[in-house]
Amino acid sequence: MRAGGARAAIIISGMNSSFRVRRADWERDHEYLRRVREAVFVREQNVPSALEWDGSDAGCLHVLAEDSAGTPIGTGRLLSDGHIGRMAVLATWRRCGVGSAILTELLRWATEQGMTELVLNAQAHALGFYQRHGFSAEGDVFLDAGIDHLRMRRVLSQTNVHVSAADPAVGN
Repeated sequence: MRAGGARAAIIISGMNSSFRVRRADWERDHEYLRRVREAVFVREQNVPSALEWDGSDAGCLHVLAEDSAGTPIGTGRLLSDGHIGRMAVLATWRRCGVGSAILTELLRWATEQGMTELVLNAQAHALGFYQRHGFSAEGDVFLDAGIDHLRMRRVLSQTNVHVSAADPAVGN
């Protein structure tokens, strides 16, 4: 799966924050993507580095959120099998619409790739966030890296990917 053609970044300005979300390239942007994931997953959530760095990143599509100074503040990835993962937003930027903007761009990109269904393993505390974006939980809670998760699924169509990135009520 390749990053595809150039695309303008989505720029979002809110009451006290301004950020942009852009499609990233693993080779060019891996340090920025790693920085966010290290902060959120490895340091904040105590996920072992060996689990975080699964060797799949080079074959994924990545999205990067940056503040107005160009500092990385969030990320997410899309695997070729339709699996969304590694959604991470720095703590100081949560509840500012960053997670929604990242997920919206991943949904848009998946639609462009011709994907018809997406899955993800959501941390249990983020269940409502993903439900607000059209995902439905399935199955039982399971542990991944010592954290409760639920598998979620969303069917895609050209008409159900909409921009909800500026919604400050979304908490990721």
